[in-house]
Amino acid sequence: MVQRHKPTKPAFDPRMVKENIVETPLNEEMSKSFLEYAYSVIYARALPDARDGMKPVQRRIIYQMGQMNLNPDKPYMKSARAVGEVMGKLHPHGDSSIYEAMVRLAQPFAMRLPLVDGHGNFGSLDDGPAASRYTEARLAPAALGMNANIDEDTVDFSPNYDNKLKEPDVLPASIPNLLVNGASGIAVGMATNMATHNLGEVVNAAKYLMKHPDASLDELMDYVPGPDWPSGGIIIGRDGIREAYETGRGTLTTRSATHIENVTARKKAIVVTELPYMVGPERVLERISEGVKNHHIEGVSGAIDLTDRHNGTRIVIEIKTGFDPNAVLAQLFKYTPLEDNFTMNNVALVHGRPHTMGLKEMLEVWVEHRRTVIHRRSVFRRKKAQERLHLVEGLLLAMVDIDEVIQVIRTSENADTAKTRLMAVFDLDEIQAQYILDLRLRRLTKMSRIELETEQDELKKQIQELDAILASTERLDAVVVEEMDEAVGKWGDPRRTVLLDIGEDGALSPVSVKGTHGTGTNADVTSLNPDTTASAAIRMANTVSSAASGLEAAAKAKKAGREQAAVQALKLDDEPCVVLFSATGLIARTSMSALDVWRGRGAGEPREQDDQIVSIFATTTLANYGLITSAGRLVLAHTADLPKLPAMTHLSVSGGVKADELIAATESTDPVPGERVVAAMALNATASTSGSTNTTDDRNPAARTSPLAMGTRNGMVKRWNLEGPSTMDSWPIIDLKDGDRVLFAAPAADDDRIVFISSDSSLLTFGADVVRPQGRTAGGMNGIRLGENQQVVAFNVVPAGKIAWTYEEGENSLYSASGAVVLTVAGDDAALPGTETGAAKVTPLEMYPTKGRGTGGVRSQRFLKGQSTLTCAAIGTYPLYASTSGGSPVELPKPDMRRDASGVDLSAPIEYVA
Repeated sequence: MVQRHKPTKPAFDPRMVKENIVETPLNEEMSKSFLEYAYSVIYARALPDARDGMKPVQRRIIYQMGQMNLNPDKPYMKSARAVGEVMGKLHPHGDSSIYEAMVRLAQPFAMRLPLVDGHGNFGSLDDGPAASRYTEARLAPAALGMNANIDEDTVDFSPNYDNKLKEPDVLPASIPNLLVNGASGIAVGMATNMATHNLGEVVNAAKYLMKHPDASLDELMDYVPGPDWPSGGIIIGRDGIREAYETGRGTLTTRSATHIENVTARKKAIVVTELPYMVGPERVLERISEGVKNHHIEGVSGAIDLTDRHNGTRIVIEIKTGFDPNAVLAQLFKYTPLEDNFTMNNVALVHGRPHTMGLKEMLEVWVEHRRTVIHRRSVFRRKKAQERLHLVEGLLLAMVDIDEVIQVIRTSENADTAKTRLMAVFDLDEIQAQYILDLRLRRLTKMSRIELETEQDELKKQIQELDAILASTERLDAVVVEEMDEAVGKWGDPRRTVLLDIGEDGALSPVSVKGTHGTGTNADVTSLNPDTTASAAIRMANTVSSAASGLEAAAKAKKAGREQAAVQALKLDDEPCVVLFSATGLIARTSMSALDVWRGRGAGEPREQDDQIVSIFATTTLANYGLITSAGRLVLAHTADLPKLPAMTHLSVSGGVKADELIAATESTDPVPGERVVAAMALNATASTSGSTNTTDDRNPAARTSPLAMGTRNGMVKRWNLEGPSTMDSWPIIDLKDGDRVLFAAPAADDDRIVFISSDSSLLTFGADVVRPQGRTAGGMNGIRLGENQQVVAFNVVPAGKIAWTYEEGENSLYSASGAVVLTVAGDDAALPGTETGAAKVTPLEMYPTKGRGTGGVRSQRFLKGQSTLTCAAIGTYPLYASTSGGSPVELPKPDMRRDASGVDLSAPIEYVA
């Protein structure tokens, strides 16, 4: 058996292979490769084109969505579908980058004029968007201006990545997208960060530049004074803006729009309604939390984000009691993004090369682009009109003898022969003859001829207009301006960001802007900033600036290690003030001048409808005061939390807060249903008109004022000795029986007079010294003995110095009087409350004898027929003031020296007396 061996292959010898290795130095290869990569990133990814302000991926999205007919009047389509079309046809770089670009084009907080209309979760400043399979999108109305006339040879097209389709090199862009929506991107060795602007302002500046090519930057800034952020806010100073508009680079300061309000009756807060550009609420809250933990920020007790889609931005930052809200706000501006700097870097592609441009150059590039677009469109439309006119003229020529045309066609052997014969018989060219052969017979009617003649006239007129546009630069510019105005009319809106100039003396003033937005007409100089918004921004900025000294003092103290001094520098000054509590339940603080107004008021002086003061007392800003409720408890409150009213020439609590709301947030006792505030009192007797500061603990007011006397509806009286716990913000001061309630409370010294008035017209007055002071848990003692089914309608304490009655009587009436008086109003107990006017009587308290505590008193008014009860009663220093439930004054009768006389009919029912 013969064994065959397979031939063996020769071993591989590398020396036998002809080598073709090109040796290149590493530095040259790296340089070449890096430059190619850098050019690709700069030109095809990161930087926008100066003409349409769009990066390639953004341009492809807007163009392709337009080709998909996703117009604003069409239904939404899944975002993934649009992303897939863009990726498959124009942008083969992955769906995530395309979707991210689409999302930004749809975000109203990122784009001043959104180009994509998103439906679904397209994200927020703090959260990312949902996946593309969950959201839907279509073009926003402004995107129609970006794609306008793109099918009329207005821009150049280039092959796509696989050379099967065409894509535009630039969009027609009838809106100045580069300036309006800004841009941001990081390339290789350069970056761009452009601000957003108002469409109307940019268009007005462009129109001015077209008329005045040599316009200066200052003239253009009369029309474009600065950026206009989608989120609003306030820009302080314009030096950085001018630098950016001149050199292409500059930094500006944006401040949040804030105001200070009482979020509850006991809490002041800084409310943020607008944030700097691209700053989210969560970022602000995070920085506030860090600042509080690091003790960089003092005086903040809490912060909450109440932002929603319906009410917009609303961040509530609660202020601790005693801290100056403006000083706290100055801290927040310093340590949080509530004040943020924006660095403008205006880099864009011009003729394919990156340029750093100022405002004038950016306007020039867009205006020139619009001129080119209109010129190319006019050439295209003229060509189309001429071609159509050529066909119409041929058809009209043939319709002169339509029968012969039909005969020529019928007798021809085929279409080519018919076309040749028509050209010979009617002197037509090949295009006209072919058009006649393609016509339907219904076009050969008499009406069709009339339509053709009309169309011929219109085409000639259109060609003439287009020739005029192409022959005259002035006419071309007029069309450009007309379409600019049309764009502003469709998509323009008022300025959102308030611009404030800083004068040489440091004073702030709103910026005026030339022209109007949305109309396209020239106008006088007008301010696009709403006066109220600008004024509020100026007031807030000036207030914060004035509070900066406290912030500087706090910073110095903190640097020196004196933490307590640093906190003290941010607190409100402990200044003397006056607290007013009105009969309508409003409470506020004001200057010490209110005491002079109160002491000097006379009976005949005019007054406001809401100036009926139940309690008025002097205290200091950082002191506590007490609220006495109908449920028999005292609630501690902070004077600093009350709204501060301006110095007044007449007593008025208009602008105060409802005192009843102050008792709902106490930690010691749950509010009683129907509980209301009946009186307010000072807790630091040392805070007087002299302005001395209280140095004792307000939570333990014992031995700092006279005992507090209170009377109840069931006739009980008590003088509380002011002893109370030091760790609670409210506590009971009388033990009330079921169904009983406190009517009023006031300090009562031993020589003061206590007065009760019951519903059956009994008045009892006795010295306060017969009521011994008791602790807070006591239930008091009997004050007045009541008849069956009767109750107390009025209680008060008359100071010893106010009991004596003095008066001077003129020829016709009483013109000067002082001292305590009693008001009683008799009526029918069966009448509906507030419907019967009643009969009123005013009598000096001196006319009533003092009797023992626990007795029934004496009659204070004689009831006439139809009168069975007192509907109203009051004890106080003359003169007394009365008003209706609506606040209208009710004139009271002159004092009557008869204690048991009948009253005088009133003009209206009385609701409040003080």
